Amino acid sequence: MKRNINKTINQKDLAEIVSKKHSNPNIRKKEVEKILKIAIDEIIEQLGKDFSVKLTSFGTFSVKTRYARGGVNPRNPKERIKIPSVKVAKFKSGKKLKDSLKA
Repeated sequence: MKRNINKTINQKDLAEIVSKKHSNPNIRKKEVEKILKIAIDEIIEQLGKDFSVKLTSFGTFSVKTRYARGGVNPRNPKERIKIPSVKVAKFKSGKKLKDSLKA
């Protein structure tokens, strides 16, 4: 199967694909969109509480602290600046996802 690197599937596209593939024909695209939104909001909420979210075979979302460090002002390279510590979201892909990308 040839991959199209430049194609992006957004949340609505994903909801449409899931609703078409679901075994129950009564599940509508709008319902799947609501479920996806709830799932994404919950992942964000749990990450905000410093929890990791593991989706088996897909991957793990976690929070990492990028520690404070020194840097250089790009507008004035002679000026040193302090870059504050910040929390960032991290994603580690699961085995099934990694394997599907190797194929």
